Amino acid sequence: MQAVYIENIAAYEGSEVTLRGWVYNKRSSGKLQFILLRDGTGIIQCVASKGNFSPEQFEALDKLTQESSLEIRGRVRRDERAPGGYEVDFAGFEIHQIADTYPITPKEHGTAFLMEHRHLWLRSTRQHATLKVRHEIIKATRDYFDDQGFTLVDTPIFTPNACEGTTTLFETDYFDEKAYLTQSGQLYNEATAASFGRVYCFGPTFRAEKSKTRRHLMEFWMVEPEVAFAELEDAMELAEGLICFIVERVLSRRKAELDRLERDASRLEAISRPFPRLSYDDAVEKLRAAGSEIEWGGDFGGADETILSEQCQAPLMVHRYPTQVKAFYMQPDPKRPEVALCVDVLAPEGYGEIIGGGQRIHDHDLLLSRIREHNLPLEAFQWYLDLRKYGTVPHAGFGMGIERVVAWICKLEHLRETIAFPRMLYRIYP
Repeated sequence: MQAVYIENIAAYEGSEVTLRGWVYNKRSSGKLQFILLRDGTGIIQCVASKGNFSPEQFEALDKLTQESSLEIRGRVRRDERAPGGYEVDFAGFEIHQIADTYPITPKEHGTAFLMEHRHLWLRSTRQHATLKVRHEIIKATRDYFDDQGFTLVDTPIFTPNACEGTTTLFETDYFDEKAYLTQSGQLYNEATAASFGRVYCFGPTFRAEKSKTRRHLMEFWMVEPEVAFAELEDAMELAEGLICFIVERVLSRRKAELDRLERDASRLEAISRPFPRLSYDDAVEKLRAAGSEIEWGGDFGGADETILSEQCQAPLMVHRYPTQVKAFYMQPDPKRPEVALCVDVLAPEGYGEIIGGGQRIHDHDLLLSRIREHNLPLEAFQWYLDLRKYGTVPHAGFGMGIERVVAWICKLEHLRETIAFPRMLYRIYP
């Protein structure tokens, strides 16, 4: 008898099938037992009639506990009253294991308890829906770049130098040398862009930020495109296209998961190009008018980003921040060297920055002076300077944090629910 997945059950109406999964819930009405079975692709009600089993078999079904694992063999029939519109009347089964008493119950549990049991919490419908949306976002991201002729080039996890500042590095021993977990693949992307023209890397990145806000994780996943012969405007248009593609894909393929998360999809459906754009100068004026104490030259905090993004229906592109608050490699605006040709994309509904990027310095001497100004070890960046000696060109790109995009699209309160096993300040278990 053919083993099938619940998500495909409609194709087997009237047929005998085998289902493999775990008990999500169960109830009994004496002569009937109703088992909600989940298999990772969906949930379906399976009905056992007492007359189809021996007393011992029917008693064994009665002893099934939540998350017990089993196979069920039966016939698929349509029933509009059932979850998903189909049921399975079964007359055969095999129990793999009777699960211990499941620790996560319908009652309210505290965050600490749920994080301690994250390996089990993942089985809940809400967490399951979130990670399905995450999967779709990642798939859409890769499809977007692949379809536009970008080449995926993997970049190192171990690096000899900082990319985003030396205060947030995880240091490790590398055969009696110091090495660091990568903060970004961007510097290496610049090398591969000079080889392939349009590249992207996608992988985990690490920031040793002693922050307990809802917007920070110690380990997160980032996609980073880099384009040769490109400037700030090109990077902004690429970012717009990526975000719209992701939103459209999730709406078309993961509407059921958004409904399960009680996400107001109309807010996502309203997003279209072009996105609103705002200079840093104008953003500071808006913030001060809204009561913020920020001064020109300061970087935006989470509260500032929330104020700005809450005023927009679509993501907001804030560009040309002061050079002093951006990374050493950012190209200064030739018309105003005190600001950089950079952009942060702020998600609407108060979710803050989801993309950061811009144009890179392509002049060797200017880059050398910036490395020295930031007191960075010159020997660690010699290869990076080499890129400005052999066919240097204007180039630009950005990084998009997957977890922040998931949080926004799913409308989640905290990044800890956007990844299967989050790494947070003071939490590395499980």
